[in-house]
Amino acid sequence: MIHWKTRTGLGQDSHRFLPPDSSKPCIIGGLIFEDVPGISADSDGDVIFHSICNAITTLSGVPILGGIAIDLCHKDGITDSQIYLERALETLNGQIIEHVAFSIEAKRPRLQTRIDELRENIARVLKVEKGQVGITATSGDGLTDFGCGDGLQCFCILTTREKID
Repeated sequence: MIHWKTRTGLGQDSHRFLPPDSSKPCIIGGLIFEDVPGISADSDGDVIFHSICNAITTLSGVPILGGIAIDLCHKDGITDSQIYLERALETLNGQIIEHVAFSIEAKRPRLQTRIDELRENIARVLKVEKGQVGITATSGDGLTDFGCGDGLQCFCILTTREKID
């Protein structure tokens, strides 16, 4: 009989938008959003990919954004968060992703029209089925800086399973 151990990781990330005249693109979930300014960060500031990295850190104990990504960004000039995420996935050491869920707080951009596209891209990067990716977005009724349009915040819950003897 095969036995499985289920584990759950929690991650969060948030960034402010750059001024509207910035030429840096806004990247969320690996997709470019042209109707808003870029995100203030050393990297591309992708809050979805960063929140997954932080959830993986809670599972693996390996500091991805505070360690691996800093080295890649500062030493090698790599700012693509998908590369950080690919390195983070390597630290799962045999854990299989069962489901990943996101709650995004932002007044802008309007994410609802691109939820399916986000789910497809995230599933592609994580090598899971689209049905294993859930996303909800809210403005939070403007109660925070994110809900007022100053930036984005993303929470991620990542569930994995691992075969045990």
